[in-house]
Amino acid sequence: MELEKLFKKSELIPTIVIDDNDGEVLMLAYMNKESLQKTLETGYTWFYSRSRQQLWNKGETSGNTQRVVQIMSDCDDDTLLVRVKQKGPACHTGSRTCFFNTVFEGEK
Repeated sequence: MELEKLFKKSELIPTIVIDDNDGEVLMLAYMNKESLQKTLETGYTWFYSRSRQQLWNKGETSGNTQRVVQIMSDCDDDTLLVRVKQKGPACHTGSRTCFFNTVFEGEK
């Protein structure tokens, strides 16, 4: 796949990370061309930190790594979906997923 087409709209692309075993959404982060290239080269997730303005390798310090199984882009090529084999919790809080704060719950 030509990586350039993923970055036509922005230098950063939202990246949804899901667990390969059960499909649970683990986190949302951003990739730039360099972090995506490193991800493809190493087989482990690399992201771009908007607050620190630098690349980071998920699990580099915590050991909670994400081995990439598959990367897909959406129909507009402006969002990535990354299936991973997660080792340990995905969230920096120690939670399995970053999505644990309920904002609204409708009628079931």
